[in-house]
Amino acid sequence: MRIKCCGITKPQDARFAEACGADAIGVVVFSPPSVRSVTLKRAREIFDATGPFTTTVAVSHTTSHEDLEKILALRPDAVQLSYPFTFREKPATKVIRVIGWNDPLPTDCDAIIVDESHGGGRAIDLSHARHVVMSSRLPVILAGGLTPENVADAIRQVHPYAVDVASGIESAPGVKDNSKIAAFIAAARSA
Repeated sequence: MRIKCCGITKPQDARFAEACGADAIGVVVFSPPSVRSVTLKRAREIFDATGPFTTTVAVSHTTSHEDLEKILALRPDAVQLSYPFTFREKPATKVIRVIGWNDPLPTDCDAIIVDESHGGGRAIDLSHARHVVMSSRLPVILAGGLTPENVADAIRQVHPYAVDVASGIESAPGVKDNSKIAAFIAAARSA
């Protein structure tokens, strides 16, 4: 099972998640008023803290093409977008689209995140997520309300390509908790 630890705000948190076995690190940019949103400079520091085999993902809820260009200039391995930007040419980086309950399945991306709260941490409807997995030709990532306590069961029910967690590994909004990071990764790997 592939695991993305998202909403990382400090280089040391990225290194810890990576050491525990996270496959990807998500950094939120251009998404105020989120407590997890960081500057482009801080995003670069976090990305630079990871090793060469950890995927870096710039996550944004921006609707601005100018912001998107700045995000792409960071040269992350992937961008995770909630807004339905269209591209004249396929970007050099992978594109991950976030979808909710009534959103159509996109085909102009490399993967889909099923997150009905669009980053709000509310629990996902697992039957809907399972339907998306069965209907999509693209890899589907499960997000929304996942915790160390429920991730293994969610994986067994949905069979996603990967899981994505932010608030489920925090002791307070935006503050990562090392014990929860380690527990989440261990639980996801046990599924």
